[in-house]
Amino acid sequence: MKKTIFLLLLPAILIAQEKTTTTTQKQQGAYDTNKFSQMYDLLATPNMFRTASGAPGPAYYQQQADYKIDLELDDKNAKVSGAETITYHNNSPDKLEYLWLQLDQNQAAKNSQTPLAENERIEQVLTPNKFTNEYLKQGLDRGFKIEYVKDAKGNPMKYTVNQTMMRIDLPIAMKPGEKISFSIKWWYNINNYQQDGFRSGYEFFEKDGNRLYVIAQFYPRMAVYNDVEGWQNQQFWGTGEFALPFGNFDVNITVPADHVMEATGELQNPAEVFSPAQFKRYELAKKSFDNPVIIVTQAEAEAAEKGFATQKKTWKFSAKNVRDFGIATSRKFIFDAMAVQLGGKVVMATSVYPKEANPLWEETSTRTVAHTLKSYSAHTFDYPYPKAVSVSAEDQGMEYPMICWNFGRPDANGVINPQIKNGMIGVIIHEVGHNFFPMIVNSDERQWSWMDEGLNTFMQYMAEQEMGTNFPSRRGPAKNIVPYMSGDQKMLEPIMSNSESIINFGNNAYGKPATALNILRETVMGRELFDHAFKTYANRWKFKHPTPEDFFRTMEDASAFDLDWFWRGWFYSTDVVDIGITEVKQYYVTDTPTTELKNSKLRKGRFGEEKGPFVYLVNGTNQELKEADKKALKIDEFKLLSDYVNEKLTAEEKASLNAPKYFYEVAFNKPGGLIMPILVEITYEDGTTENFKYPAQIWRKNNDTAKKVYATTKAIKKIEIDPKLETADIDVTNNSWPKAEVKSKFD
Repeated sequence: MKKTIFLLLLPAILIAQEKTTTTTQKQQGAYDTNKFSQMYDLLATPNMFRTASGAPGPAYYQQQADYKIDLELDDKNAKVSGAETITYHNNSPDKLEYLWLQLDQNQAAKNSQTPLAENERIEQVLTPNKFTNEYLKQGLDRGFKIEYVKDAKGNPMKYTVNQTMMRIDLPIAMKPGEKISFSIKWWYNINNYQQDGFRSGYEFFEKDGNRLYVIAQFYPRMAVYNDVEGWQNQQFWGTGEFALPFGNFDVNITVPADHVMEATGELQNPAEVFSPAQFKRYELAKKSFDNPVIIVTQAEAEAAEKGFATQKKTWKFSAKNVRDFGIATSRKFIFDAMAVQLGGKVVMATSVYPKEANPLWEETSTRTVAHTLKSYSAHTFDYPYPKAVSVSAEDQGMEYPMICWNFGRPDANGVINPQIKNGMIGVIIHEVGHNFFPMIVNSDERQWSWMDEGLNTFMQYMAEQEMGTNFPSRRGPAKNIVPYMSGDQKMLEPIMSNSESIINFGNNAYGKPATALNILRETVMGRELFDHAFKTYANRWKFKHPTPEDFFRTMEDASAFDLDWFWRGWFYSTDVVDIGITEVKQYYVTDTPTTELKNSKLRKGRFGEEKGPFVYLVNGTNQELKEADKKALKIDEFKLLSDYVNEKLTAEEKASLNAPKYFYEVAFNKPGGLIMPILVEITYEDGTTENFKYPAQIWRKNNDTAKKVYATTKAIKKIEIDPKLETADIDVTNNSWPKAEVKSKFD
């Protein structure tokens, strides 16, 4: 006859008691606050432009803007002037009555609204230089001076400048599929970025009287028009970066004849701008895959520093399918390059830097560029552009297609501080990496800084760790974001906040999203699923304009992993991770019931008759279990009880049965609010350990508490949550049982 076995559980040792309340009043209904709710309330509705899978839809379109620019640098007066012809392609299904262009340089204009929008306070300790700049100097007007806007026939066009935006009114609306060409002439005064700030300008070297120029946002640029916002017309206040359409650039840049230059695009006339010896080295670098070739030597650069040539020279660059253009030029530049094999293509890794950057830059920069291209390509797509350039520009860190400026130099005696070296390597990886996000996967930086800074910082972390040098990454490891996430909630805002609304920009736009993605890869999804989904996103949206929804949906679509709970918590809230152990109950097995268990209803059948036999789980500590060993059910007897469950067990099945002697019921809570998997490490009395990982769905029916049972053959000495600090838990004092002693800062 088949009999039934019941396992009866009683509470034993309480670590903490839950509070209960009773009320006689009828409770009111509530809105859905389940953290596992699907995100239909937050995400844009899928349509023909952007699908529910996160891929571009059949009606997806994007505009194109092509530029022909002639630019001249006045080195004596630190002034740049230019003329451009823009050909704009309307690939949208809409008629366009006007065009919007970005005039980001107007942030530095005399009438700029940016300083007026910033809060101010008196700083009581200032350097003489800062005091002079703050209160004594009358700065130059560094905004755009527009000389004309003309149509293809040379006729003036009506335009209106609104701070950092310019509207050109069209006499006849552009129809879908049409293109229009027009010309603009302008000039502006270049700023000393070390004194005046801003993302580009010049660095002045007092010892030799030279300037090193990094020039960007130097031309009126087309704004993005798309299916999400129409015209992207938010002003440039200084934080939110740039949303730009793709196009082709042909740029001629006239500079003093002794200058050396790098810029976006392929150099069209190297034999004209380099000396014969330099040109020979330039060609040799294209075949050097192991070490950089120095094209312009330090001796040549030092000789040029003294010349201050009055003659001019024009460098010609051509770039296809890029969204912007950047230039670096100086007579101080040393120039080196090496070849990088990516798939079936050779890409040039290049650096330009003054002698003040050596020996650090000659030893490190170009090799770091090459490593970055290999690492990022492996996780996304093969780098499609012909080169990537790192420019030594002190106090800078900024990116443009194929070129970026990076800080980090030795001291005046050439001594290399390890922290400065690591900082320089990190910023080179980061800025070169921006070629992928957002220069190719072209998100809207003006709206969502995290889509370029956060994704790129995550990629930077992987590239740093792949160097194999135990690189001290600042952002990416979960534990590094804890000080920010555990801070005052008044100073926190969700990652999904507009770029200009973020208080702690570095942590919110860089650190927190990078950490979230690292946790998603390492702890939630696993590398295989994550890497496939991330690569799918990168390939779906390269050379296109993705939104946050496109990223969220693609990551789920390509992995079969429902992540709405993750996006909702990490990106749309300021919840924090704090998972603790609230209670541990301990039991041993016996066939002798306690007085309380004798009266259990489970012992009685439907009509009150006695049932059985039973197995009882009785509370007790590890020590009590050992002392009560004689009363505990013997292993052989425990195995025989399985016959009551299944009389047809084979001998082999019976032999494979476990024989646990110790039973623990562990209760977890989640005071931080943020849903995360529970990572548990158990240490037994014999010193061995065992790890368990419970998926985030363990919280799906109860946002506050969860319980797990452990049946073991060995007594448990310690239970610890997140022992490797993988989840950014802000309070580890509740992570252990028995509760661990927390050392003070003094200790």
